[in-house]
Amino acid sequence: MSALPSCPQCRSEFTYEDAGMFVCPECAHEWSAQQAVAAEVARVWRDASGNVLQDGDTVTVIKDLKLKGGGGVVKMGTKVKNIRLVDGDHDIDCKIEGFGSMGLKTEFVKKV
Repeated sequence: MSALPSCPQCRSEFTYEDAGMFVCPECAHEWSAQQAVAAEVARVWRDASGNVLQDGDTVTVIKDLKLKGGGGVVKMGTKVKNIRLVDGDHDIDCKIEGFGSMGLKTEFVKKV
């Protein structure tokens, strides 16, 4: 398992190190190790309005979201309490009443 950081531009996991620089083979982006450390420390999640999100915040869904697999729709205006921010494809892990555990993207929520 590699301990190299993902590409900050395209999020590719196939990065490699070359002469003290990290290189992404997919988008050809190059960055230094110092920039990689600063990017990890400075990770900030923002909602659709640009407000900073933190673990435990309450948010509302700003558009109807169709669910994969089980069907159904999370309606606009649904309140989601006690969110947990994570790195990955979906930025928020949460439980929505009536639907259970799921992941949401920060671009589809607004802080209450």
